[in-house]
Amino acid sequence: MPAPFFITHYPMTMNTTTPRRSVLYVPASNPRAIEKVRNLPCDVIVFDLEDAVAPAMKAQARENLIAAFAAQPFAVHETVIRVNALGTPEFDADLRAAATCRADAVLLPKVDTGADLETFATAVGKLVDGPAPRLWAMMETACAIHHVDDILRAGKDSRVSLACLVVGTNDIAKETGVYPGDNRMYLVPWLMSIVLAAKRYGIEVLDGVWNDFGDRAGFDNEVLQSVRMGFDGKTLIHPSQVEPANRAFTPSDAAIADARAIVAAFARPEHEAAGVINLDGRMVERLHLEQATRLLTKLDAIQTRSQQLPG
Repeated sequence: MPAPFFITHYPMTMNTTTPRRSVLYVPASNPRAIEKVRNLPCDVIVFDLEDAVAPAMKAQARENLIAAFAAQPFAVHETVIRVNALGTPEFDADLRAAATCRADAVLLPKVDTGADLETFATAVGKLVDGPAPRLWAMMETACAIHHVDDILRAGKDSRVSLACLVVGTNDIAKETGVYPGDNRMYLVPWLMSIVLAAKRYGIEVLDGVWNDFGDRAGFDNEVLQSVRMGFDGKTLIHPSQVEPANRAFTPSDAAIADARAIVAAFARPEHEAAGVINLDGRMVERLHLEQATRLLTKLDAIQTRSQQLPG
C-alpha cells in the first residue's frame, strides 16, 4: 500500500519538541557575526570554538561568547557551543565557557565511541557547577559511524543527556577519501546508517553542511535529499541558506491537508474502533493516524518558533 505523501517526505523523531530545521555555524572569533545572527531566522545557532577558530584566537573567541551572552541572552534561538575535542588543550576552558554562557547544549566533536560520551559526562561533573548542559555529538569519523549504536546507547545515560547527532560530511570524506560529489552517492549508505540508528533510539539527527553557498541550486537539491533521507534538519555555513532550509523542513500545504484529513476521518464516530478506513479511495491505517498526528504536532512547534524568530 503506498504511503501518503507526507509520511515519506517529512522526518519525525519521536522526542521532537523544538524545530531544528536550520542550524547555523557561527565562528566565535567574529564578534560582528555573533551580533548579526541575533536577527536571523535560523532555529539553532552553533557558536564554533573548534574548526572555524584559529589556534591563536581560541581564548579571544571564548571571551567574545561570554561577553555576548552576558550583554543579551539569546532567548529566541536554541544555542549550542561547539567545543574543542576531548583531550585537547582547549577543552576544559571551552566547557567552562559554555557553562558560563548557559548555552542550551554543547556540541562535542571527534566522538568515536560511547566511551567518549562517558568521558564528557565525567568532565562536566568536575568542571561545571550547576545543571549539566545537554550534549550534541558530531558524527564525523569512520570510527563513529562504525560505533553509532554504542554512542547512542551511551547517550541514554542520564549523566550524558544526548539530544542530537550532527553529521560532519567534510571530515568523513577527508578521513576516508570517499568522493562527496555526484549527489553524495558514495556517502549515502553511511549517512542512512546514522539516520536509521538515530531514529531507533529516538534521537534527532542533523545533516552536514553544503560548502558552496554561492550554488543555490546545489543547496536546494541537497537539502531536499536531507528531508527525504529522514534528517531532522541541516547544518549551515551561510545566512543565505537559512530560509531555504526552513522551507524544506516545513511540511507542505499538501502534506498538512493530508494529515488533517486523516485525523478528521478517524475522529468520526463510525471510525472510533476502526483499524483501517477508506479515505477518498485510499486505505489508511492507524499507523498513518499516528504519523499524521506527529506531523501536525511538528507543524505547531514550527509555527510557534516562526512567531518567535526575527524576520
